[in-house]
Amino acid sequence: MDYAQQLYLDQSHAAFCYVVLIGKEAVGAFTECTLPAIEWEVEELKEGGQNAYVHQLPGRRKGARLTLKNGIGKSLVFQWFKEVVEADVHQGKLRKTISVQLKNSELQEVCTWTLENAVPVKWTGPQLRSDASAIAIQTLEFVCGAFTISMP
Repeated sequence: MDYAQQLYLDQSHAAFCYVVLIGKEAVGAFTECTLPAIEWEVEELKEGGQNAYVHQLPGRRKGARLTLKNGIGKSLVFQWFKEVVEADVHQGKLRKTISVQLKNSELQEVCTWTLENAVPVKWTGPQLRSDASAIAIQTLEFVCGAFTISMP
């Protein structure tokens, strides 16, 4: 049984899980994932004498963020985040290619999102309360360059 399978079994209440890989190594599993939005800036161009509409020209792609919640994983992910906090973010070695695999309840891969030039930008630790029965939540956010979607 590999690391991703063990992480999933530890969260046996989940119907799906998202396994994060850096390179080919599984480094974490999460129960929630918000995928990057693909959106372009739009420049409005008004044409003299044309009052019926405004030309809308696509510009640059807006920045994309990936958010993962309710996760457990290896310390490698937190170490990467710590390196980013302590170093110059523009260093190329801090950006990595990561993959997020959606796995079903039988641990079969459903879909994979590959994010190029990803870097972790936000980590929210669990909110622990002794008077509540809520599950501890942690959030990890990445920004990325290009990303692709593939299905087996």
